[in-house]
Amino acid sequence: MNDIKLSKDLGFLRIGAAIPELRIANVSFNVGAIVALMRKAKNEGVQILTFPEMAVTGYTIGDLIQQEALLLEAREGLRDILKESAAHNMLVALGMPLVIEQKIFNCAVVLNSGRILGVIPKTFLASYHEFYEDRWFSPAGDARLDIIELADQKVPFGTDILFQIQKPVPVTVGVEVCEDLWVPLSPHEYQAAGGATVLLNLSASNEVLGKADWRRTMVCSESGRCLAAYCYVSSGAGESSNDVVYGGHGMIAENGVLLQESNCLSRGAQLIISDIDLDRLTHDRRATTSFSELAKFTKTFRIISTEAADPAVKKLWRAIDAHPFVPADPAKRAERCREIFSMQVAALAQKLSGAKKQYIVLGVSGGLDSTLALLVAVKTMDFLAMPRSNVHAYNLPGFGTTQRTKNNAAKLCQDLGVSFTTVDITKSCTQQLKDLDHAGNHDVVFENVQARYRTQFLFNKANEVKGLAIGTGDLTEVALGWSTFSGDQISHYHVNVSVPKTLVRYLVRWVADEEQADSPANKVLYDVLETPISPELLPPHKGKIIQKSEETIGPVELADFFLYPFIRFGMRLGKILYLANEVRKRGLFDGKYTLQDLYRWLESFLERFFANQFKRTCLPEGPKVGSVSLSPRGDWRMPSDADPALWLKDLEAMYARLREK
Repeated sequence: MNDIKLSKDLGFLRIGAAIPELRIANVSFNVGAIVALMRKAKNEGVQILTFPEMAVTGYTIGDLIQQEALLLEAREGLRDILKESAAHNMLVALGMPLVIEQKIFNCAVVLNSGRILGVIPKTFLASYHEFYEDRWFSPAGDARLDIIELADQKVPFGTDILFQIQKPVPVTVGVEVCEDLWVPLSPHEYQAAGGATVLLNLSASNEVLGKADWRRTMVCSESGRCLAAYCYVSSGAGESSNDVVYGGHGMIAENGVLLQESNCLSRGAQLIISDIDLDRLTHDRRATTSFSELAKFTKTFRIISTEAADPAVKKLWRAIDAHPFVPADPAKRAERCREIFSMQVAALAQKLSGAKKQYIVLGVSGGLDSTLALLVAVKTMDFLAMPRSNVHAYNLPGFGTTQRTKNNAAKLCQDLGVSFTTVDITKSCTQQLKDLDHAGNHDVVFENVQARYRTQFLFNKANEVKGLAIGTGDLTEVALGWSTFSGDQISHYHVNVSVPKTLVRYLVRWVADEEQADSPANKVLYDVLETPISPELLPPHKGKIIQKSEETIGPVELADFFLYPFIRFGMRLGKILYLANEVRKRGLFDGKYTLQDLYRWLESFLERFFANQFKRTCLPEGPKVGSVSLSPRGDWRMPSDADPALWLKDLEAMYARLREK
């Protein structure tokens, strides 16, 4: 079989940040250390490798930079690196001093396969506090030549150069040196506007208290602002500690997220590696229309073409979140829950105020979604300084309602102090089935009669009390169409409409622990969390739920794993399957699924998503709280009769290749 390729098949680019061992002014040793890391990077399939500023000689050489012997030795060392690179189809950026036009420039030399692609001189020199760069170097603005001779090659020289990898996938790379990151209107900003999606910074940044945190903030924020990958690598141990200390800080960030980071202030060489998702970056640049406007303000760049290897994927150097909507860190998760809950409350409060309504009507089933909607409604009344009794909650037991959920709904409403009524709908639904001349089968008609009657009842009650009927369905159910058209699919306002099911669980748990810790409602909320997810439309067996949603639509953790990249990044289904399988192999799904399970549920997800667009087209309003939303007025529009064949073909192809492996 053909191996699955990192770039061509999956859209990843493997970047390395190398921090070699260093000896000041010992070019031969430094070149050997650089070559050793180049070989290691090649063995790991690295396609772009970045070394620190002045890596060939050391940054802290001081006035030795004026010594002819050192400058000549650095050029000879570059020849040795070029010879080594002839066997590496890998773009390498490394720092060294170069004499050009009788001036010394602090340069980033970019090479690949024995060829020097270009030389980027440092634009902004650091000459404050402990830095004295203008004592030794000339800034890029002093250069007049745009072509130089180096290692017997004619080489582009200047800050107007971008490097474009044509194969295996197109990607443009921008390079800057150290201080260029720390100033407003940095070179990398112009490079990004000129098309660079990968930004490299060769640095020699010393350590002082708090500086690493600031670097981390800058690298992450700049990668986010530029919708790019940003690889930063700084000099490590080996630089002179006469007056300062160097820690070897390396970072790789992608669109605001730190993917990989070195161990600062440690001895020995380091190589950090991460796989950058080029598909995500290009998607966001396409989707962010304001980004394309930057082209009007950027300068003209010379484009240098090259190629890189495309390794077979033996290991993916990238963390994959099994639950992309739910932060793994408990503190961040609690913060996320607090923020979402507050957003839901603020949105519902504004909706009531705008509609000049003081009352809320909603159905409470004892299940997760209606529980969250009830909690939001109660908090909204507190927020508006209105009595909780203005929330009119109705439990509407039908043919499938169990005593457990019925009791939980009643007890929760009592503990929260809302107005509560139980109305048995079985008689009304039986009459409707009789009017339909229904045979009595437990089919879709049997189920939907109940769902539609409940909605009709709630709308009529809302009219009666002059309130708003609040919907309870969540984002996962909206995506899968797990609702009854003109039943629970509709309401005056959907408070949970952009909250995925995996996050609904944590929101309810967070309210139980934070808002209701000392209330009798706490125990009820925890029992709701333990209750199987079910619409309860089919009769129970021996009083227990038999209609379990996850047996029909699939595990909700998988549905949310599929949903996030499909909508947020427009990701191909084959790639989603590959990533899901990686999560499975890493044990992050707790061993619950096989590759066949992942394929089956992803296929089901797509078919349901396409088949149920007609329900999303007429969704009621609801607050957007995250980066994924399916509102027809906001984030998602598609025809209801679109054909999913193209997506299924891509899924089938990847499944076949993974089975062969």
